[in-house]
Amino acid sequence: MALGALAANRLRSALTMLGIVIGNASVITLVGVGKGAQNLAEGQLSSLGANVLFVVPGNNDTRRRGIANPRTLVLEDAEAIAEQVPSVARVAPQITSSETMRAGNRSATVTVSGITPDFLAVRRFEMGQGRFFSEQDLKSARNVAVLGPDLAGRLLPEGGPIGKQVRIKNQTFQVIGVMAPKGAFLGQNQDDAAYVPLSTMVARLSGRDPTYGTSLSFISVEARDPAAISAAKFQITNLLRQRHRILREDDFAVRSQKDALSIVGTITGGLTLMLGAIGAISLLVGGIGIMNIMLVSVSERTQEIGLRKAVGARSGDVLLQFLVEALVVSSLGGLLGSGLGVGAVMAVAAFTPLPASINAGGVIGTVVLSGSIGLFFGVVPARRASRLDPIVALRRL
Repeated sequence: MALGALAANRLRSALTMLGIVIGNASVITLVGVGKGAQNLAEGQLSSLGANVLFVVPGNNDTRRRGIANPRTLVLEDAEAIAEQVPSVARVAPQITSSETMRAGNRSATVTVSGITPDFLAVRRFEMGQGRFFSEQDLKSARNVAVLGPDLAGRLLPEGGPIGKQVRIKNQTFQVIGVMAPKGAFLGQNQDDAAYVPLSTMVARLSGRDPTYGTSLSFISVEARDPAAISAAKFQITNLLRQRHRILREDDFAVRSQKDALSIVGTITGGLTLMLGAIGAISLLVGGIGIMNIMLVSVSERTQEIGLRKAVGARSGDVLLQFLVEALVVSSLGGLLGSGLGVGAVMAVAAFTPLPASINAGGVIGTVVLSGSIGLFFGVVPARRASRLDPIVALRRL
């Protein structure tokens, strides 16, 4: 009977169902996209390796106040970590700046990093062409550069980039290698960057501060194994506190992959919750639409209700009929919306770098939620229909 009543008013039933369809599709799509953002961030952090630590200048307070590039880490700190911390296998100090690079009549503003030969092993980078810096390149401060694959394709598209020259700050560098593709890391394209020896960076590009010495952007540290992460973090913190003569608040921070994953998980989890809440609002609006249309339906079908009650239908039967109609509308809308939402998530995963995903439990939960919303908002019109006096209703015949 419920299906017959809905089929008799197809357009109205379809429009009533549309709110639930949009709501379900929104919830599944937005939650899937939020989960994809979380998967992407966690995958990028996992690519660093399980036993990598980052020592960054400044503390939480300076970063909250927006103080840029505090000069609290120097090259001697990195050397001390490598020599005095037993739980550390390798140390890769790094200086990073934004520079304009030119090759012939082409130019690009890129991130240029001064690094050491240990950078490859610590950061899990690989060479695609040519070679990486040697210890001799570092000691002699040679003007050599390694390019990311995207940058090499932009500046030196013709022929092989190996052996060609690029210019940075009127300094000529010879390209000796091209990195293998690495992808983006927290929004920064690592394939569109250039790398030079750390000594060359100081001597030719960034310079040495007379007060602070060779200031570093950060230090990448590889612990001997994942089990040594906590020990390495503790030992590095104590060493730098002694070197910087710190009595109160640290002027540096030591971050592990676990710390970064926890922060990213909190942020992306909040994002997913917010997106799900936005989609849930659409479901709520769809439920209000069901109640509104069914109240109109009760007014239009007063004669039918009166006739049914006159031939023996009880109030509970009328109540059940209208509840079933609300449940059918919301459940069918939930199924259609879930199908659209899953299709949208699959399209995002297929055509964008975002690994969007949704589990079966989430889809089933959304369908159950939409059905519950239909029942909840169908109670008021169903109760109104069940309480109609059959004599009053029949007088309208």
